Amino acid sequence: MPQLYEAILVERRGLVALITINRPEKRNALNIQTREEGAAALEELREDDSVRVVVFTGAGERAFVAGADIGEFAGRTAITQRDVMLGRSIFTAIDTFPKPVIAMVNGYCLGGGCELALACDLRIASDTAVFGQPEINLGIIPGGGGTQRLTRLIGEGKAMEMILTGDSVDAQTALALGLVNMVVPFAELEAKTMELANRIAEKSPVALRLAKEAVKTASRSNLDEGLRREVDLFALCFSSEDKDEGVRAFLEKRKPDFKGR
Repeated sequence: MPQLYEAILVERRGLVALITINRPEKRNALNIQTREEGAAALEELREDDSVRVVVFTGAGERAFVAGADIGEFAGRTAITQRDVMLGRSIFTAIDTFPKPVIAMVNGYCLGGGCELALACDLRIASDTAVFGQPEINLGIIPGGGGTQRLTRLIGEGKAMEMILTGDSVDAQTALALGLVNMVVPFAELEAKTMELANRIAEKSPVALRLAKEAVKTASRSNLDEGLRREVDLFALCFSSEDKDEGVRAFLEKRKPDFKGR
């Protein structure tokens, strides 16, 4: 039975699930409830074989996620803040989700919002999107993976610049840095993102899961370890029915019908 949520919306569109952070009055700022509900939704979708790709976005036209809910920071000590961060993490839930996850960035993507997008596998931005890690302006640092994932994505020099200055970048700059995969006009964002999501969803769920693991291994191990893991995962593909169907369809010159087995 699907769970009911208050701070997010979960919509299934064929093989794609759309998760919307639904706090437009707060520019979709992440509070404890939003983080917990987002992680819970991913747990639910992990077990749903009818969903092959997940898309994250923010409600309204102004913000994807404009950051953390700063009001929750007041009065917290170092110990209480660490306890909060060691609880269920939406960033870890996204990062470890076995199916492809796409961030559909429709506006401000700052602080925890940028970290949420960074945890996703692909990022599609509207031409109105703005990215940044402005935590330094509050006397703190990124704490949801920003210092680690941003550095791996765009390199130490540019990541250091964004994090130490707190400056934001527009969508085209984000594209040039490699922070996003694609920039499209705001009016076309949803259509283009869903088109990409559905194109990916047509692939073998088995191969998608193994490919995602292989690529993530590249930035988390040395080359020799990564190559060994790639061989293992490639060989594992040969135990799937999807591999048999893919090869058979290729030889028969038809579109494959992958079942995820």
